[in-house]
Amino acid sequence: MDEHEFQKKCDAAFESLRKRLLEIGDQHDFEVEGGAGKLEIEFEDEDETRFVISPNTPVRQIWISALTTSFKLGWSDSAQAFVLEKTGETLNQVMSRILSEKLGEPVQV
Repeated sequence: MDEHEFQKKCDAAFESLRKRLLEIGDQHDFEVEGGAGKLEIEFEDEDETRFVISPNTPVRQIWISALTTSFKLGWSDSAQAFVLEKTGETLNQVMSRILSEKLGEPVQV
């Protein structure tokens, strides 16, 4: 995949994810900020926890920094989505899992 195609797929994934996170943020007490090609989720907790979702163009991946872990998702033609290779989860599935873990209740992205 060339850089232009990656950027197109990444932009579409980020826009879709941003819209969904904005919809559910109020219910679960977190803020979503986007800019400079990345998304940040800020939680209203004592640690001021922050999840960062950003593209890594040179390696054609989306990286999520959350829960003291880095999740690296690459494009899957078969899934037509960015996927975490070791689990097979899509971007939305990974976000659902880590948000549910952070908040202690089921969250569906």
